[in-house]
Amino acid sequence: MGQPDTFDHATKTQDTTEVDRLAEVRVANAQEHELTFFQALRVYPKGVFWSMVMSTAVVMEGYDTKLIGTLFAQPAFQKAYGEPVRGKTDSYQITAAWQSGLSNGSTVGMLGGLLIAGIISERYGFRITMITGLSIIIALIFITFFAPSLVVLEVGQCLFGIPLGLFQTTPVIYALEISPLCLRAYLTNYVNFCWAFGQLIATGVLRGVLNRTDHWAYRIPFAIQWLWPTILIPLLFFAPESPWWLVRRGRLDDARAVVKRLTSTRNIDFDIEKNIALMIATTEHERAVNAETSYRACFQGTNLRRTMIVIGIYCVQTLNGNPLRGYSTYFLEQAGLPTTQAFNMTIAGFAVAIVGGFFSWVLLPISGRRAIYVWSLVLMFIIMILVGALGVPQSSHPKGSYAWAIGSILLVSSFLYNCSIGPLTNTLCSEIPSALLRSKSIVLARWSYAITTIVAGVLTPYQLNPTAWNWGAKTGFFWAGGCLISVVFAFFCVPEPKDRTTAELDILFERNVPSRKFSSTAVDVVEAISQDEVKTV
Repeated sequence: MGQPDTFDHATKTQDTTEVDRLAEVRVANAQEHELTFFQALRVYPKGVFWSMVMSTAVVMEGYDTKLIGTLFAQPAFQKAYGEPVRGKTDSYQITAAWQSGLSNGSTVGMLGGLLIAGIISERYGFRITMITGLSIIIALIFITFFAPSLVVLEVGQCLFGIPLGLFQTTPVIYALEISPLCLRAYLTNYVNFCWAFGQLIATGVLRGVLNRTDHWAYRIPFAIQWLWPTILIPLLFFAPESPWWLVRRGRLDDARAVVKRLTSTRNIDFDIEKNIALMIATTEHERAVNAETSYRACFQGTNLRRTMIVIGIYCVQTLNGNPLRGYSTYFLEQAGLPTTQAFNMTIAGFAVAIVGGFFSWVLLPISGRRAIYVWSLVLMFIIMILVGALGVPQSSHPKGSYAWAIGSILLVSSFLYNCSIGPLTNTLCSEIPSALLRSKSIVLARWSYAITTIVAGVLTPYQLNPTAWNWGAKTGFFWAGGCLISVVFAFFCVPEPKDRTTAELDILFERNVPSRKFSSTAVDVVEAISQDEVKTV
């Protein structure tokens, strides 16, 4: 008769423990929602700092992306690597074929780097991944710095892209995983800010050496790339690892230590144990749905929809006309602006982009991610139509006024992109995947984006080069079509993740809630987790 009593006692104890655990999850989930922006800054000052340090590596990607495209408009680079233009004295051009090859060189390398990043970041952590990539970059810069020909420069760009692939996913995921709910949009947006800052630096450096006629005119810009690894490697050596990653690896004590390190000891309202309990519950729930963490798992069950959404969002970055802005210096030069003025307009464009990045932080608390994203694409469609329309008279009767008007509209498009589409891409694509597959989902999305970038990198030089298709500003019509496709996709497919924890988003996707109804659908995390455990039993 004594054994049933013992069994009942053990069962009651287990039930009590489970009730306590679920209560902690409920409190932690509520704690995430109740934490305001300024409270979060007081609780997570170190988390904000380390997120910004990690994201600064993206400056290198923005710098490299802008560097090659802008060098095509630099006279010293054109003379060193280009071919004489028939009928023009002392005039040189990099052929459209080589422009395409060089523009896509680092992107091709990124394809391999991205796939590697998805594996090693989950196996060895984000900190080790970043330090390794930065160390490799120091050696690879020597190839592009001393490149005697376009062939060697192409090889250097391809190899350089491999570690850049590590930087495209790691900082975004790291920013989300070490920050609370109300800060994650701001910190993931900051990644795009760093990208724009890198492009501004590249354009400014090239403008500064524009009047040089020797090989230092293009070697100094390559040498600047050594600056960032020498600063970031020592800093990242002391950076904390993501607590979510530590939970996924079963290192719960280390995760508690990291959360304690990231948060301020002066705040007595924040409960670290409950915060870790929510991470554990979310991870266990996702493993109960699908414990597999391979790339294949991204295309199974509810993860298929999530993966296709983030792939689409990253492809929109290309479709909305970004390649045209990437060639803005060369494009404006071909449109009729003097080389110096073309550089000045490009610098102004990236200054406006940084202002747009700050303005995106103003928009975040005012409106939902989905609304900002959809309406900004509608506006971008109108802008691309205007650029194309101005290109019609410019092609038949070139005037400086047309060139300045086109340049001004591109400034507006740069502001619009960097206060909406650009930064929200990082935010949406880090929030939408499951925690278990976040790294690999973003890798697949960035991989798809790289493919579209390669295609655009082949097409854009031919569209703009006077020795090829010579579309000029009429290229805007082409990208207006891309914007229209993007608007349709965003309206029907992009959900609203604002004010949703990872666990809540898991449940919304599992219930197959339509994207347009994410913001209005009520979710009870504890109820969902309890049901999941009943099914498991």
